Amino acid sequence: MNTLKTLVAAAVVAGGMALALHAGPASAQEVKNDLKDIKQDRREIRQDTKEIRQDRRDLRQDRRELYQDRKTGDKDAVKGDLKDLKEDRKDLKADLKDRRQDRRDLRRDRRDLRRDVREKGEDQK
Repeated sequence: MNTLKTLVAAAVVAGGMALALHAGPASAQEVKNDLKDIKQDRREIRQDTKEIRQDRRDLRQDRRELYQDRKTGDKDAVKGDLKDLKEDRKDLKADLKDRRQDRRDLRRDRRDLRRDVREKGEDQK
């Protein structure tokens, strides 16, 4: 799933770069595409936020289990809990990184939209 997000983010970045390099006047289609990109970025940010919340819940649960297993003295369970905890931390870190990238993409798309609208207005004058 993270691979798909990475590919989508790369496509959005590439699309934004192509628009930034475009020297001609903004068209209605470019504005429409910017709006579509913004909507997609917001959707991705919402999904990343949900995943982050779930990862934090998992971490809390892992900590509770670790506490209980240490209390009972079950060394094998403690070892497994530490492994789960490490994996969940890794997932959380990756999701936070994805959300940061999606926020950057959103800011870039909003900037492109403002530029395209401004160019379109100037062309109509």
